[in-house]
Amino acid sequence: MSSGFFRTCVVASSCFLLSCNGVRIDRGPFPIEPDVELMAGKMAYLDGLEKIPAGDSVPNVVLILVDDLGKYDISVYADSGVHTPVLEQLAMNGVTFSSAYSTSSVCSPSRAGMLTGRYQHRFGLERQLMNRYPRGKFEYWFVDHFINTAPMRLVQPGSAPTKEEIEKQGIPASELLLSEILERRGYETGIFGKWHLGHNEPFIPNHRGFGEQYGFYEAFSLYDSENDPGIVNFKHDYYANKHIWRQGRKGASAIRVNDTIVDEDEYLTFSIASRACEFIDRNREVPFFLYVPFSAPHTPFQAPREYCEQFSNVGDKNKQVYYGMISALDHAVGEIIERLKTDGLYENTLIIFASDNGGADYTGATDNGILKSGKFSQFEGGINVPMIAVWKGVIPQNNKFDQPVSLMDVFTTVLSATGCDIPGDRVMDGVDLLPCLREERAAPPHGALFWRTDYNKAVRKGAYKLVWNMRDHQEFLYDLEHDPLESVDLSGEFPDLTEALKKEILEWEKQMIPPLWPGVMEFRIEVDDQVTWWAI
Repeated sequence: MSSGFFRTCVVASSCFLLSCNGVRIDRGPFPIEPDVELMAGKMAYLDGLEKIPAGDSVPNVVLILVDDLGKYDISVYADSGVHTPVLEQLAMNGVTFSSAYSTSSVCSPSRAGMLTGRYQHRFGLERQLMNRYPRGKFEYWFVDHFINTAPMRLVQPGSAPTKEEIEKQGIPASELLLSEILERRGYETGIFGKWHLGHNEPFIPNHRGFGEQYGFYEAFSLYDSENDPGIVNFKHDYYANKHIWRQGRKGASAIRVNDTIVDEDEYLTFSIASRACEFIDRNREVPFFLYVPFSAPHTPFQAPREYCEQFSNVGDKNKQVYYGMISALDHAVGEIIERLKTDGLYENTLIIFASDNGGADYTGATDNGILKSGKFSQFEGGINVPMIAVWKGVIPQNNKFDQPVSLMDVFTTVLSATGCDIPGDRVMDGVDLLPCLREERAAPPHGALFWRTDYNKAVRKGAYKLVWNMRDHQEFLYDLEHDPLESVDLSGEFPDLTEALKKEILEWEKQMIPPLWPGVMEFRIEVDDQVTWWAI
């Protein structure tokens, strides 16, 4: 009898015995219900919106969000970055932000903050959407002992949501989305790309203000068939990425048109751009809000062969495919910009380009340039993102903006540009950037910016930034004005400032609510000779 067979028998027997003993993880309660008061305020606000009067000139809005793109991976921010001529031209025609921040270092919470103009902690979408939790303590034990999940690990099992509660994960219906407001205002609305804000009704895009939808609901989907000879694949050898390849285009990763699953043969980045261009053509005579959340360059790493061949001098295939994905992404953005120009709409369109969080340095394809760490962390590499805004005749051209801004500001800025009042029934955290960009306001847009994912917290106030792991009692204080690399921890030198910033975080937290669901994994990095763990 082989040792492998014996081990399998032992594991199976243990599983049976543990299940018989009822060693399970408690379920619930994790109810996700709309806030009754905010729901009433939302409906009153929407009912009070005036339709755009006939003949009024209001701008179209094109919001392009990319996924896991490090700012120093593109030539707009670094000469060593991938040559991205479309984004370079976009930057020359508008403003480039040097200190733009996402509200989270992971996808879903960041998108929630951007589309609501509020810290996502106000409505509980603090963690990534989770499709699966350990079914019992044995399953946790088995994964912990027999499956290599590095650089992540399972969170110690506690109570977990029920199946019904998992299906309710998404932005609560009582939150006002930018799409819902603009749709009620009279804009045609469309989303083309990655949603990742709820996989089930009533959270899907067609129920949240988008008249047209194309793309997928999950955090990821295949860009093309891995067997397509015109595609170059690179498969990373870690657990989470293996799951992505196994998932393929099944379930919430399926490509959908208005919630109907469709086959898609075109490379996904290009098909997203093609569908977006068709939307522009159909709505050239009316105002529209076009939201294009590309999935590139998020894993799985797949790029058209001709784009990879542009980087044949790069010896690392991992980086070659990554760079090819970025080059293809730049081309796709160019298709959208060119269609706006062809249809005579470019000059009356507010265009915003940004990434949802920093580059995923754990892939080995990016190191986020001078910025410390990357996705999942609250160091600059995880939350300091590329961002460009263009609106001809309104936003000055070839301009740089160095003061800290947030993706939450997209919401408020777009409402101002489109003539919508700011909702008054709830706290809004985003600010209107237009007066700052037009130099009508000299004060910084934000007095302070905050981050929280469970025990990981951070604040930036002026030049100083505190990163605080409350669970593991780790504190890092940086002067970003003189040390943008976060290379010198000043917490020991300035204990009073460190304590003052910790108090500001705790005061800010009093306005927030706990996460509406728990996480499953946490992420490990080494920084300043210390191991740090990051909640996801």
